[in-house]
Amino acid sequence: MDFRFKLTVFLTAFFTLVPLSQSWSQAGADEKPFADVHVVLQLSDQERESSVLDVANNLIKHYGGPDLIDIEIVTFGAGVRLLYADGKYDARIASLVDNGVRFYICENTLDSIERTTGKRPKVSPYAIPVPAGVAKIIDSVAEGYTLVKP
Repeated sequence: MDFRFKLTVFLTAFFTLVPLSQSWSQAGADEKPFADVHVVLQLSDQERESSVLDVANNLIKHYGGPDLIDIEIVTFGAGVRLLYADGKYDARIASLVDNGVRFYICENTLDSIERTTGKRPKVSPYAIPVPAGVAKIIDSVAEGYTLVKP
């Protein structure tokens, strides 16, 4: 009887905690426990800078506020220019950051720019550096984020 009791307790705990651990890992990563929607926006084209910001803003409005949607914007290639220091979209970026949007910048791209020009671009204080932007997108999608390429 002692073995069956222990087995029952173990199985109950296991089947209760395993599903919770998956949601905890995602909520811990994005710090938005009430968000049902998790989106990663890809920006690799400088011409789409304004569109990406518009999409992020529209998603926040559509889903009823910043606590109900989790948004990451990942920049690489020509898209990193969005996150240059003193850029033309600084006010919009600041507003989105205030609403919980996270902006990632690819260090591989910054390294390439530095090798080509001899100077590393200064980036926005809102930019969160990642070693590889594409890898960040792949990891976010693996965590359950939906990839959108505006």
